[in-house]
Amino acid sequence: MGKRVLHDKWFKLAKEEGYLSRAAYKLKQIERNKRLFRGGMQVLDLGCAPGAWLQVAREFVGPRGVVVGLDLQEVRHTFDDNVHHFVGDAFTFPTDTLKEAAGGRFDIVLSDMAPNTIGHGDAERSVTMGHQILEIVPELLKADGHLAFKVLEGSGFPELLAASKKLFQDCRPYKPPASRDVSREIYIVGMGFKRSEAPEKRPETKRIPPHLRFTEEELRGN
Repeated sequence: MGKRVLHDKWFKLAKEEGYLSRAAYKLKQIERNKRLFRGGMQVLDLGCAPGAWLQVAREFVGPRGVVVGLDLQEVRHTFDDNVHHFVGDAFTFPTDTLKEAAGGRFDIVLSDMAPNTIGHGDAERSVTMGHQILEIVPELLKADGHLAFKVLEGSGFPELLAASKKLFQDCRPYKPPASRDVSREIYIVGMGFKRSEAPEKRPETKRIPPHLRFTEEELRGN
């Protein structure tokens, strides 16, 4: 197994350029590869603490856009007036509150959430979380909107990717160069949400308890 280096070049670059974590470069690289953003968009970031993706999303949407974040942990960084963040569980927090902050449904939904890596069952919990994200997308995303979320590759990954592809005109996995070489993380990026393919009601599936869900900050930049 490769050695995990915490203070790598992305960590150092984030410090130099004022980003709250090295995760900022993962979103920048996703954007460079996929071209999700335009000025004036409404963006939702699930699992947003410490706020690096909020910073990058605000850069991409500009002053006319709106960025909304949600996390179990409080975001302490001070943002511009068009960035809003809430404390709560991504899968139980009222979606109407999030949409009200944005003025309607979102053009893009992002998630850098990951389960607590305890050494066994990590990928399975990550896949379960991915399915939960797909469940709430119809309540949040505009038709033709985009989704990018993190998952740990494992036995359930092909089924999660297949489920994602049913909901988007184009959907593919992508591993940003800023992801650690030793990490199993990969991002599923769906473009062009097909609202007609989404279920009318959110299905009931196994939930990942909040104490087993961790953000980029808590995973120390996994």
